Amino acid sequence: MSDETANPISDAPANPMREAIQSAISENQVILFMKGNPEQPACGFSARTVAILQSLRQSFAAVDVLPDPRIRQELSTLSNWPTIPQLFVGGEFVGGCDIVSEMYESGELAQTLGLDAAAQPPAPEPEPPTPQAPPLSIENRL
Repeated sequence: MSDETANPISDAPANPMREAIQSAISENQVILFMKGNPEQPACGFSARTVAILQSLRQSFAAVDVLPDPRIRQELSTLSNWPTIPQLFVGGEFVGGCDIVSEMYESGELAQTLGLDAAAQPPAPEPEPPTPQAPPLSIENRL
């Protein structure tokens, strides 16, 4: 067996960026690698994917690939997918924006996320009522 047919992953020299990405994927049940962040997506595809996850009330970790081009390069090598965003659930690559959109529309995404597609996602618990609300006061800001 020549060196060329050896397992490239196990024989590869240490790659801190790849290891950090793999660690982030394994440590987060749902993680989105995107351009920008959920509060300020830097492209329409990332914004659409974030909106889908938020509409399902799914919490997720997010990684901005823009600050370091090595993130995108290593991520694409790991997932064998060239475009951003990339969604991972349970350590498995789900897809990019188009696949996530199709899965959302068919109900498959909710199923992949472990949500009951037939029921609405649970609403957040309401805040407990305050024992006694203070009287209304008007503040003069002139």
